[in-house]
Parts: sequence; C-alpha cells; structure tokens
Amino acid sequence: MPVHLTEHLEQNHHIPGIFILNFKLNIGQNIELIFLIYEASFDNEYQDRIYNLPVL
Repeated sequence: MPVHLTEHLEQNHHIPGIFILNFKLNIGQNIELIFLIYEASFDNEYQDRIYNLPVL
C-alpha cells in the first residue's frame, strides 16, 4: 500500500475502495468485472481496501 495512503488511513480517514485493473484483460472485460462487483456488493463493503482485478 502506498505510504501516503497508509498515513491517510492511520489518521482515521477513509477511502471508498480501490480496484486495480488487470492489464491482461481488455477494457470491456475490466468494466464488466467492475459492474458485476457493483451489482453484488453492499454499501461500504470495500471501504479502506485495495483489490487487484479479477477478484474471483
């Protein structure tokens, strides 16, 4: 996790969640994964977390 992000979280601030795209997939596949995650997720489920796609 980047240093500035760690410091941000240590100060009790939040991030909505970060998804790092999989560059082996084309943009359409990445968008489809993001849409599926969005449809199947609860509010704040990914808060303060970083995920690499695909998250399967």
